Amino acid sequence: MYSEKVMDHFQNPRNVGEIADASGIGEVGNARCGDIMKIWIKVEDNVITDIRFKTFGCGAAIATSSIITEMAMGKTLDEAEQITNKAVAEALDGLPPVKMHCSNLAADALREAIADYRKRNG
Repeated sequence: MYSEKVMDHFQNPRNVGEIADASGIGEVGNARCGDIMKIWIKVEDNVITDIRFKTFGCGAAIATSSIITEMAMGKTLDEAEQITNKAVAEALDGLPPVKMHCSNLAADALREAIADYRKRNG
């Protein structure tokens, strides 16, 4: 059973799309459930000023992608990097145990995008 927040973010996902001139891009996938997430970030003065995602996967994967964009927007890179899978799940009022791996993917995709930004910018 999904929470109302999970259903809301699944049915009305926030920040869907791509950023053409992204500062960093992170992509993760999980062969076990077939979910693939891609996150684009725009960074100015070490702050995430825009974040978008595209996710192919289950409702929980889409909801976690959506909520993590809201959680990371306006944060410094260091702050955004500290967002844990547990924090993602809590922000959605919980996930069923069999869907917790989806929150790992969202946090991992964000960290990948930040790592890509840092690699590009030394």
